[in-house]
Amino acid sequence: MGDGKSGLQLRSLLKKSGELEVSLLNMPTPEPAEDEVMVRVEATPINPSDLGLLFGPADMSTAKVSGSGDSSVIVAKMPEAAMRMMAGRLDQSLPVGNEGAGTVIKTGSSDAAKALMGKTVSMIGGAMYSQYRVLKARDVMELPPGTTAADGASWFVNPLTALGMTETMRRENHKALVHTAAASNLGQMLNKICIKDGINLVNIVRSKEQADVLRKIGAKYIVDSTSPAFLDDLTNALIETGATIAFDAIGGGKLASQILTAMEVAANRTAKEYSRYGSNVYKQVYIYGSLDTRPTELTRAFGLTWGVGGWLLTPFLQKIGPAEIGRLRQRVASELKTTFASHYTKVVSLSEALDPANIAIYNKRSTGEKFLINPNKGG
Repeated sequence: MGDGKSGLQLRSLLKKSGELEVSLLNMPTPEPAEDEVMVRVEATPINPSDLGLLFGPADMSTAKVSGSGDSSVIVAKMPEAAMRMMAGRLDQSLPVGNEGAGTVIKTGSSDAAKALMGKTVSMIGGAMYSQYRVLKARDVMELPPGTTAADGASWFVNPLTALGMTETMRRENHKALVHTAAASNLGQMLNKICIKDGINLVNIVRSKEQADVLRKIGAKYIVDSTSPAFLDDLTNALIETGATIAFDAIGGGKLASQILTAMEVAANRTAKEYSRYGSNVYKQVYIYGSLDTRPTELTRAFGLTWGVGGWLLTPFLQKIGPAEIGRLRQRVASELKTTFASHYTKVVSLSEALDPANIAIYNKRSTGEKFLINPNKGG
């Protein structure tokens, strides 16, 4: 192998001047320490959580490209309002990419590290939009035989978020759940988990096409928020399933409120007696995304037994602890090609990820468009 291996890495830099600069840097790769491995990164997804760091709220209509290929640089303006929220990252060049997979090409001297030599592994830990990545052996997961890097690239964020939803439902004593933006990659996984585990899931979508995607994989309860009968359809699905917890990827607007209202109506339909304080069935909406960045509007027509909160994967994992995380990771590994399969519409190299034509597609975050970066594509 030779020492001093260097490779390209995609980085995002927000300058004090309000300019966002995204470029590829050639970075030296450190030698693996005793308990570490060096991975040649071959597949890493572009998730909404990655876009937040890569471009954030920058005005991409102002984006200009200079240079070409590996020396491409994208510069865009960051709106003034967004600058205040990002004071913590000014003038720092940050690596991007939460998760990925690839081949171990070099290891440290520990037995755990050496056992991974030549293996295809998936990994979490940032800076995945890089050709090479050095990580502790315990932070990579060996993929089952016959699994490619592309199969294992999205092994962490979406699968563990989807499992985190059903786990949270159980831990908080709910028996069925509601999910919005339900035809996403994550939403499709959640459906497969719920079907396998016998959990009733109410899917809220925004179009007939999205409903069709879910119907194909066996989803039973699907309601369209753009339909005039939305609230009635939702209420009926809630009466049938008894769902009292929702995970909302939309965030802004009235949807969280509509869900709580429909849950309240469903609870009152099945209640034995009238209570002027509303039903005493506890109703919970967790906002875990912000596809709609407007304020969340609550018109409190749903009694006093409810909660709206934020939900994020990392704090959830910290709460359940290493043994439980291990159990969930094991499940993901064994069902990577079934329950947790991800579908990508395009595979790009690092420099192709900086092509404005590609950015225009993947930065829209629309359902059914998911990009995979292969940092070693053609290299």
